[in-house]
Amino acid sequence: MKTIMHWQEWATQDAVGLAELIRTGEVSAAEVAAQAAQATLKVNSRINSVVELFDDAIANPATDGTQFDGPFAGVPILIKDLGPGVKGRLQEQGSKFMQGNRSREDAFLTQKMRQAGLNIIGRSATPEFGVAGSAENPDIYVVRNPWNTDYTTFGSSAGAASSVAAGVLPLAHATDGGGSIRIPAGSHGLIGLKSTRGVFSIAPALSDITGYVSTQGCVSRTVRDSALFIDRCRGGAPGEFMPYWHADEPYSELIKRDPVPLRIAVSHEWGAYHADPHFVQELERTVRLLEELGHKVEWRAPDIDFEAAFAAQTTCYISNFAQFIQRQLEKRGLKAPPEELVEPVNIRIWQKGLNMSYSERWLMQDVFNTTSRKLGQFYQDWDVILTPTFSGPTPLMGDKRYLTLSDNPDVLDWFYNLWELFSYTPLASLTGTSGISVPLAWQKSGIPLGMHFQTRQANDGLLLQLAAQLERAVGGRFNRQSVPEVHVTR
Repeated sequence: MKTIMHWQEWATQDAVGLAELIRTGEVSAAEVAAQAAQATLKVNSRINSVVELFDDAIANPATDGTQFDGPFAGVPILIKDLGPGVKGRLQEQGSKFMQGNRSREDAFLTQKMRQAGLNIIGRSATPEFGVAGSAENPDIYVVRNPWNTDYTTFGSSAGAASSVAAGVLPLAHATDGGGSIRIPAGSHGLIGLKSTRGVFSIAPALSDITGYVSTQGCVSRTVRDSALFIDRCRGGAPGEFMPYWHADEPYSELIKRDPVPLRIAVSHEWGAYHADPHFVQELERTVRLLEELGHKVEWRAPDIDFEAAFAAQTTCYISNFAQFIQRQLEKRGLKAPPEELVEPVNIRIWQKGLNMSYSERWLMQDVFNTTSRKLGQFYQDWDVILTPTFSGPTPLMGDKRYLTLSDNPDVLDWFYNLWELFSYTPLASLTGTSGISVPLAWQKSGIPLGMHFQTRQANDGLLLQLAAQLERAVGGRFNRQSVPEVHVTR
């Protein structure tokens, strides 16, 4: 199949740039989609990031109602195989149990993506139900980090991050319930923003009240792509329970200006958790860069009961997920998850959470409230909190401590293994505040290391503005011009 661009040119284009080429007639949406399909074929046998391509949407980008007058003008995007439904398409959520499951309708966010001019050309891989820290089930697929395929992608937006990092396409849909956008972005050299609660709809299946910690978004290689995605895909569906935030100015315009000097609190010791020594060195290097840009940076941590917060977050995941599994069982007339179809830890989560009491949920909600109030007070004195995106080195493939294939009989112990590594991102999910991973550092393994910035509610634009300032400060492109070992240009 003929390509319209040399691979080097393809890999340097972001979604905003591709949209401009389509609008000016230099390329067509179908040609761009075809090149994304070719890119998938070029790398997917080595990283397994794409589950399925939609041939009809590639051949004819208008097939499912993509609106070419939207700002993305027909730019292709992958949708994570977990989250908003795409009418008539499979959504199997990384699980044998869900194989053959098709969405009956476009979710509200899916409609917003089409209106924005995004052409959904396929599904990206995710661990079963998005629970694990990596997508590694040999019976389904094993997704690899293109920077070094001996290492995990992290999760749960595994295929999204791996695809964008490998140059398949510049932008991919992702979801985040505790770090699932930010953590894979951090280990792939990408921009990963988890928005404030009340920015992206998760209708019709859930709302920002019933979903609590779940949010939608994307991973990208440039700040302006993420900004435009939020500008054009945000907003609540009819009947949403809570008000949705509105920006005073489009983020795509805001990011063209540097933020005023910010008060940034930096830390890496959160309760019992702390960062790897090399990560602390990279954190210190980031601090120096921020100071050079005129920001006030001090070593401070919020006065939060992190032990109680992690316990509440764990309760939330277990109880929510158990009910999700129970609904799936009831649809099929089953009493329990089939062991041959559902991964062991997910069965144990269902067992532990199925009969969780109202009192336990009330205590969880009480901690959510008190933690949010404490963090809100901290943000009266500080604009931003800076930490690494995760606290320890990206594991090698096959480390079952972070997989739902684990034989760990203790569900709580399994979750706390996750928190030990993913220490810094859950707080924003619990409180509904925003956080962004920015590719500013490197691990000793040569895999990228994101730096994580958090801020108060409805302040997503400030994080994007800061990220754009950092992007300009490093020469307009992150990752020191480096590309992964598995990449469309290689």
